[in-house]
Amino acid sequence: MDEKIKKIAIEAVKKSGKMLLGEYGGFNRANVELKSHHEIMTKCDLASEKIIIDAVRKNFPDHRILSEEKGGLKGDGEYYWIIDPIDGTTNFTIHNPLWSISVGIAKIDKNGTKKMVLGIVYAPVLDEMFLAELGKGATLNGKKIKPSKIKSGKVLNAFCHSTNPKDIKKAIKYYSYQKLHDFDCRQMGSAAIEMAFVACGRIESIMIPGAHPWDVSAGALLVREAGGKVTDFAGKEWNLDSRDIFASNRLVHGRILKIINR
Repeated sequence: MDEKIKKIAIEAVKKSGKMLLGEYGGFNRANVELKSHHEIMTKCDLASEKIIIDAVRKNFPDHRILSEEKGGLKGDGEYYWIIDPIDGTTNFTIHNPLWSISVGIAKIDKNGTKKMVLGIVYAPVLDEMFLAELGKGATLNGKKIKPSKIKSGKVLNAFCHSTNPKDIKKAIKYYSYQKLHDFDCRQMGSAAIEMAFVACGRIESIMIPGAHPWDVSAGALLVREAGGKVTDFAGKEWNLDSRDIFASNRLVHGRILKIINR
């Protein structure tokens, strides 16, 4: 991984986080814009996105970008930035601290295959920065992290979903089953944070039907580099073209995949 790219990515995420913290305390939920029946956007999403995209364009003008609000921005370089300027916008608007900035960077080979090489999930209110680099493990504020070793009894699962009604119904069905049969199941409202929580052992798994790359690309690398497992619902290794994602501490993976697919 190019050290300059990593440095610029971290600096941009921290700058965005500082700006968002300044807006967070006094934010009025009336000032939101509906993107769809289930999705909202704020001026803070756009401001955060601009900070990060400007940093990429200034330092690496040939890099490609995919961002939640702006969509795909063209480039011909070998690096591909995947940006969620606020993952957990609803939490942000109701002053729930579980929101984050997620930046994943993939490297594109000669065949056009994208491989994640850097993942950053930063939760400004918690002052927690999760970082993963391909082949170098995962850290929380500079300290190595590992998934939990819990495999039964106290298993804590999380879930999220896209805005597609089919995905929502699948998530609700999963939630209902887990609440009745396992220790607990929760929707925290930030897929990136939930992925990071799997990576550091706070929860055992997260399932997301209809996952968007900007929500999970950084978190997927975090889980893998920490020692967890990330697949689609068929059990195949997750990649940026996968539609669904399931991440776990590895120990519960097979059992919970069966529940997802029952």
